[in-house]
Amino acid sequence: MAEEEVEAAAKVAESEEVAEAAASEEVTEAAEEAEATEAEEVSEAAEAAGAEEVAEVTEAAEAAGAEEVAEVTESADADEVLEIESEDDLLLVKKMQDGRDQIVGEIKKIIIGQEEIIDELLIALFAGGHCLVTGVPGLAKTLLIKTVADILEVDFSRIQFTPDLMPADVVGSEIVEETSGKRKLKFVKGPIFTSILLADEINRTPPKTQSSLLEAMEEKQVTAAGKTYPMLAPFFVLATQNPIELEGTYPLPEAQLDRFMFKIELGYLSEEDEVTVVSTTTQTNEATLSHPLGGKDILEFQRIARQVPAAQAVIRYAVRLVHASRPQNESSPDFIKDWVSWGGGIRASQNLILAGKVRALLLGRYNVSYGDVRALAHSVMRHRILLNFHAEAERVTTDDVITRLLESVPEPSSDI
Repeated sequence: MAEEEVEAAAKVAESEEVAEAAASEEVTEAAEEAEATEAEEVSEAAEAAGAEEVAEVTEAAEAAGAEEVAEVTESADADEVLEIESEDDLLLVKKMQDGRDQIVGEIKKIIIGQEEIIDELLIALFAGGHCLVTGVPGLAKTLLIKTVADILEVDFSRIQFTPDLMPADVVGSEIVEETSGKRKLKFVKGPIFTSILLADEINRTPPKTQSSLLEAMEEKQVTAAGKTYPMLAPFFVLATQNPIELEGTYPLPEAQLDRFMFKIELGYLSEEDEVTVVSTTTQTNEATLSHPLGGKDILEFQRIARQVPAAQAVIRYAVRLVHASRPQNESSPDFIKDWVSWGGGIRASQNLILAGKVRALLLGRYNVSYGDVRALAHSVMRHRILLNFHAEAERVTTDDVITRLLESVPEPSSDI
C-alpha cells in the first residue's frame, strides 16, 4: 500500500514536471515569438526611418542643387543683361548724372531756355559724337558751344568758315625753318588740333575746305605732308550753320553730314525767355563759371556708355526704322517712295543705339528702351534723309517724314 502511494506520488510529480516543462517551452516560444516580432517591428521602423532620412537627405540635396543651379543661371543671366555691375562703374554713372546736372546749371547762367537743345548736346558729348547746330541768327548757337568748352576746361578752337578759307588754314601747313644755317620743313598744326572745335558757319566755305574735316571727324587723325598726326582726346566738332542766308553758302556734302551724330535745330525763344534774355544782356552781368568736369571725365563717360546693354529687339527696332527710310527698300512705306530720294545709312542705326545708351544712363536706367530710340530719331535722322522735288513741292519737311516713320514702323513683338 505504501509502495502504491509512493508510485502515485512519483507519477504526480512527473506529470507536474512535464507540465512545467511544457509551460516553460510555451513561455520560451512565446518569448521568442515576441522577440522576433519586436525585432521585425524595430527593423521595419528602422528601415522606414532610414528611408525617410534618405528621402529627406535626397530632397535636401536636390533642393540645394536646384538652388545652386538657379543661382548660377540667375548670375549668368545677370551677366548677360547688366554689364555695369562693379561699384566703380556705378559710381561713375552717378558722377555722369551729377556732372550733367552741374553743367546744365552752369550753362543756364549764360544761356536762357533751350533745355532740350542742351540735353541733346550733352548726350552727343558723352557719346563721343559730333553735332551740327542749325538756327537763325541771334539764338546763341556759338555762345552755347563756347560756354560748354569753357565749363569743361578743355582745349578750344574756333574757325570762322569763309568762302576763301583753304584746307591748310584748318589742318595746318609746312613752313621752312632755318636752324644753325640749315633749312628744313616743319609742319605747323592748324586749329583743328584741339579738343572742342567750333566750326562756325561751316556752310559758308567750299566743299574742298569742308572735306578737310572728314578724316579728323571719323578716324580721329589728320594726314599732312605724308605723316599722320593723332587728334587730342576727347575730340568734338560742333558746327553751326544758318538756314536762311543762302547767298555765298555751300550745302554740306552727304558724306560730311553723315559724320555728325546729331543735327540740332534751334527755334525762337518763347516771349518770356526772350524778355529774360533782353533784360540780362542789356545790363552788367559777370557770371563766373565753375568746372565740374574735365576731358578725362568725358572719356570715362564714353567708356561706360558703351557698356550699357541693348536688347536685340531694341536694336532691331532701330535698324528697322532706318531701313524703312530708304526708298530702295521694297517694304518701305509708300510716302517714303514718294518723297525720299535717299534714306539713312548704317551710322544712323549706330548713333540711335549709342545715343540711346547715354540717354538711358542720364535718366537712371541701365538698358536702352524703345522710347530712347523714338526720342532721338529726329536729331539722328533729319540730316540723313534727302527729300526729292515732290516733297519740296508739297512743303514736306524731313521732320514730317520722320514723324510718320515713327507712326508706321511697329516695335518688334517681344517680352521686354
